[in-house]
Amino acid sequence: MKTAAQLRKLLQEIDHRGYPAYKDTKGSYQFEGFVLHIDHVQGDPFAAPSKLSLSVGGGRAGFPAEYRKEAYTRIALEDYLTRLFSAKIEKGRFGAGSGKSGLVFMTRPGQAVLERTACQIDPAEGDILVRLEVGFPANGRTIRSEGLIRILFELFPACVKEVLTYASLDANRVRRVIELAEDQHTIREALPRLGLCAFVADGAVLPRESGVSDRPMKQAVPFSSPEERRVTLQLPHAGAVTGMGIPKGITLIVGGGYHGKSTLLEALEQGVYEHIAGDGREYVITDATAVKIRAEDGRSIKKTDISLFIRNLPNQKDTKAFYTEDASGSTSQAANMVEAMEAGTSLFLIDEDTSATNFMVRDELMQRVIHREKEPIIPFIERARGLYETEGISTILVAGSSGSYFYIADQVIQMEYYIPKDITVLAKEEAARFGAGEAFLSPRQTDAVWTSPCILRAPQASREFAKGERVKTKTMGRDGFQINRETVDVRYLEQLIDSEQVTALSYYLKYAERYLFDGRRTLTEVVDELCRLTEEKGMAFLAEGSYLPSGLARPRKQEMFACLDRYRGLRL
Repeated sequence: MKTAAQLRKLLQEIDHRGYPAYKDTKGSYQFEGFVLHIDHVQGDPFAAPSKLSLSVGGGRAGFPAEYRKEAYTRIALEDYLTRLFSAKIEKGRFGAGSGKSGLVFMTRPGQAVLERTACQIDPAEGDILVRLEVGFPANGRTIRSEGLIRILFELFPACVKEVLTYASLDANRVRRVIELAEDQHTIREALPRLGLCAFVADGAVLPRESGVSDRPMKQAVPFSSPEERRVTLQLPHAGAVTGMGIPKGITLIVGGGYHGKSTLLEALEQGVYEHIAGDGREYVITDATAVKIRAEDGRSIKKTDISLFIRNLPNQKDTKAFYTEDASGSTSQAANMVEAMEAGTSLFLIDEDTSATNFMVRDELMQRVIHREKEPIIPFIERARGLYETEGISTILVAGSSGSYFYIADQVIQMEYYIPKDITVLAKEEAARFGAGEAFLSPRQTDAVWTSPCILRAPQASREFAKGERVKTKTMGRDGFQINRETVDVRYLEQLIDSEQVTALSYYLKYAERYLFDGRRTLTEVVDELCRLTEEKGMAFLAEGSYLPSGLARPRKQEMFACLDRYRGLRL
């Protein structure tokens, strides 16, 4: 390992030389209190920035061992340090020159706490590794090393000292981050024991600032649980916290337009993640396997068994191994539901507004005119009860126009001026008073044992991977990514909340193509292996060459499945 003085001397020597001379800086350098790793040097000032990392030994960092012994507290601490480091970087702006000269890029987390490659703490030793990107400065394509010297010798040492050493931080603030993570984990662990699939704390702020801001809305109506659904949880640090417990089973969220139905559902969608203090949804916790289900016209479906919902198509298409490159609303929603089951979900989250109407329900008059034997679609209303009783899959459904689900609901929550009311008794009475005309809606049990569609799906490597060709990926925000010439569209995976999760999915797909798509492993086995490797090694196994990108955030198992299911290049 070289010294910081050697790096400074090298930078001074290559000043005003051609840009490729920066390549000589690659390597590791010992600074006071940390090691700087220049992992990859860009070839041009207009190219992707250079990849750097900073490592601080556990003894120097000094964070308490109890803060990192559990994965959820360690991730919360990593998230906190990432936010502090990123804010510190923002204050030191050195951008000037050609292309990305002098720009320093680091993850800027949103409201949720995600496991990221930007900052990682070794659970045993407490060593900290921070990854970031720097545009090495130039005028034209001529090196301006004085700018890089300022970044490496002024900005980075200050960031390390002020952020990555426990002695320099406010210990009480750090402790509160850990305590919040422990309280959130306690709620999540309590849900199955209490027979709940979600919990929304009293006082929670669910509305967001705007359509482009995930921050809490100012002066929003705080959440208040109906008495019939109020539960009290004893948390290790916050003490007694009350809120609405949503039991397992079938729950309807109803109410007039603009009264908060979808806002509540969106909060439940995001409740699969923990949120930072001040977000308003800190104690909105949902079953971690919950999947938002919607129609998705035009998506690709590859050999998926949708016969639970669709069968006897007039074109004789096999719905036990359904294949299409341009799905309809009903077939896409059926596939989304079955694929979520394949991914191990215990909770469907559904909004009537984004569903295919004919997939959700067929009213009595329509069934009288078009007899059910002539209709290939078995609507979800006839399957929901059976799915819960035989597969243990609950449903939370926002319904604003059809009362048919009152007949099968276990509980009905009405949102009125953003305040929930339990109207289960009223809804059941009105449904009974409406008469036997809706009796045909008595739920149909699953008349065939459902088996995972993965049995039919053992992917093979795509041609370019099989030939060992170079494969490029490009992330397009939260909408999707390109892998070579193929675009994977994930914009309707509404529980992907960060573009870094999308980038990580592209890396997971690339790894699966290269090492796991062998024509023998099923899709479930592929995803299980990806999850196993992540648990054992973090996302480090996704590294290509000598470095791991800084901008990866871990997606859930459910989104891994969904990504592979939408990959049109999947060869089965």
